[in-house]
Amino acid sequence: MAREKITSKITAPDERTSAKVGRTSQAHLVAIPDGSRCLDTVQLTRLEQDFRRWAAASHRDDVRLSRRRILLIFLFIRYTGAKLHEVLAVNPFQDVDHQRQTVSFGKSEASLGRGGREVQIPETLSQELQEALADPAFQEFLHSHLAVDPGHVRRKFYERALACGFPKALGAPDVIRRSRAVELMQNNLPLPVVQKMLGHSTPNLTASFVDFSEVEIQKAARFFLEKEARRKTSARNTFFGKISAIKKGDIQAQVELVTLAGDRLVTVITNDSLLRLGLKTGMLISAEVKAPWVVLQKGEEEPAGSAENRFRGTVERILKGRVTTEYRVRIADGTELCAVVSQAGSRGLELRPNDTVWAVFNCFAVVLHLD
Repeated sequence: MAREKITSKITAPDERTSAKVGRTSQAHLVAIPDGSRCLDTVQLTRLEQDFRRWAAASHRDDVRLSRRRILLIFLFIRYTGAKLHEVLAVNPFQDVDHQRQTVSFGKSEASLGRGGREVQIPETLSQELQEALADPAFQEFLHSHLAVDPGHVRRKFYERALACGFPKALGAPDVIRRSRAVELMQNNLPLPVVQKMLGHSTPNLTASFVDFSEVEIQKAARFFLEKEARRKTSARNTFFGKISAIKKGDIQAQVELVTLAGDRLVTVITNDSLLRLGLKTGMLISAEVKAPWVVLQKGEEEPAGSAENRFRGTVERILKGRVTTEYRVRIADGTELCAVVSQAGSRGLELRPNDTVWAVFNCFAVVLHLD
């Protein structure tokens, strides 16, 4: 069986550029072995809806309870990216912390000093689990665990994939696991956090990321999961990080934060906003930048200019409209930035997919939000 891994599809910067940014290039793509592919968010949603319809369809109590267990197994894999054997070993009555919205995998391994991890889950999944486990009939049926024959689970997953019109192979638990990883990274959850969620070893973590505690990493994951559920903000570009420095002036203050991937982000806000938000060094905070405020400059060399925030990346997608053109740029840690450029500006850039660009914006374009 091919080894599963998370690796990079972005060309790493040269040594000079790496020294300039002071960190190792991170990755963003899940390598899919044997030419198979992942399900996108729309397909995952279709599959989830089919599982729910199937679970509720039987009039026999025993069949309905059995299908409900399979649904829970699917939901665990779909929203945590865990491996099938990890989910089957979960005790949903003991291993899920509904107050903190986390699930613990490999508790027995963790007690031996290896392998265990805690993964953030969406609030909606936590609530659904609570409701399901409150059913006395389901409690008795589960006997405190999700354990069931893995072959039976796989057969049911394949059946649901075929019912949705997908190839059978796309219903495999490991494909759903990889699909979740891709989905999280497309939603801009930093790669190191995705690696931790999936239980990958992360020897290439930056020193900046290591400075984040486990609690802070979980908060970051929760922030992105909640953002994924809401999708209400109009700002396309979101960063999550820790305030590393505050320089207060007579009217305004400069706030510097370091992201989970080690990027430095600078913003300037009024002293009144600084006081109102209660900002202090070491606090976790999110920063948003609207797409029209991001300026693109083509080339390998870091551009000269007064913009404090500069990110080297690769053009992934170009959407041309009648008035403007939207560019999707993937920076080194896997975060996707969106820039909107006028048609005249687009013609001048002459950008194509896979071109190297610098996404730059000044400190006044950054809006801070407390979690």
